[in-house]
Amino acid sequence: MLSAIMNLLRACLQPKADRYVHSSSDTSGRQEGLLWYKDLGQHFNGEFSMAVVQANNLLEDQSQVESGCLSIDDSGPYGAFVGIYDGHGGPETSRFINEHLFPHLKRFAAEHQTMSAEVIKKAFQATEEGFLSVVSRQWLIKPQIAAVGSCCLVGVICGGALYVANLGDSRAVLGRLVKSSGEVLAVQLSAEHNVSIESVRQEMHSLHPEDPQIVVLKHNVWRVKGIIQVSKSIGDFYLKKAEFNREPLYAKFRLREPFKKPILSAEPSISVTQLHPHDQFIIFASDGLWEHLSNQDAVDIVQNHPRTGSARRLVKAALQEAAKKREMRYSDLKKIDRGVRRHFHDDITVTVVFLDMHLVSRASSVNTPNVSVKGAGINLSARSLTPTDGGTTS
Repeated sequence: MLSAIMNLLRACLQPKADRYVHSSSDTSGRQEGLLWYKDLGQHFNGEFSMAVVQANNLLEDQSQVESGCLSIDDSGPYGAFVGIYDGHGGPETSRFINEHLFPHLKRFAAEHQTMSAEVIKKAFQATEEGFLSVVSRQWLIKPQIAAVGSCCLVGVICGGALYVANLGDSRAVLGRLVKSSGEVLAVQLSAEHNVSIESVRQEMHSLHPEDPQIVVLKHNVWRVKGIIQVSKSIGDFYLKKAEFNREPLYAKFRLREPFKKPILSAEPSISVTQLHPHDQFIIFASDGLWEHLSNQDAVDIVQNHPRTGSARRLVKAALQEAAKKREMRYSDLKKIDRGVRRHFHDDITVTVVFLDMHLVSRASSVNTPNVSVKGAGINLSARSLTPTDGGTTS
């Protein structure tokens, strides 16, 4: 298997990858080959750094940073919003979330006249319902869209509090200074929903006691119904609504037995943390990063270097680890084109949010200019945006 992949690689280590090497310098970021990055920007509570490296033929990760007014009313509240959307089976769901989740959050924040876990939960629910409408409309002409989904990690900093909401296996990690030792320790803020974790498998069995095959070990990987690793997501309606688990959906996604209740959930895990002066920064990243770096390794990399380029530095560290695992040089890994690159690592998306406490502690009613930055990948023509024949499942 490895020799076959290496033979395929030799054909891909050609300069054809240079077709995508272009740089642009603007307020949104820079693109260099399969890497997009914004080394440093300003948000309501401090500074941020973003980076994305593409591995899939179509970038399935999407990301955004929004800062300023967090409601449709100019009266506030004000703060910062971070989103990491790790798609699987195709890019449609993550792109939909990137366009619709934040507007939903602003609408509910205006209705409640505040930021809260309830506001965030409602925004997730509205996004799920919106994508369901898309799937229902497109089912007859594009049935595979029912097998497209996305993990969804959101962070909201508002009024001195940090809200972290998660579906799937992306992760938010806080770097917290320990004054007595001067160390910055990693504190994981997000709960993950991946059946590789025993407690998640137990939860699935308790939710589906009638189905002993709800989680199956397949090719040495735990998967829900032998198909997908995550137990919560936006989309994936083929495992939420029985009417989408039938022909003409590809056979690999169709279950032998009909199901009466949703197998996957879109109910996010939400934590609320009051921020303190010893809280230095938060790393938000898709699982592509955490496959190669531990929480503490990532925090150490950010802490021990200048803020500028922090996200890009984390991506590079993960790629170096991916290359090392395949006993190849990092310089050779970088030459591999998208698509084939997926054999070596996943799309990786990282946003590092630095906390300047004099800004974090200011009132959420302080009016500041709005900032909006979205991560990017290789631009493809509309003809290229065809449904995948199955894709990967997180």
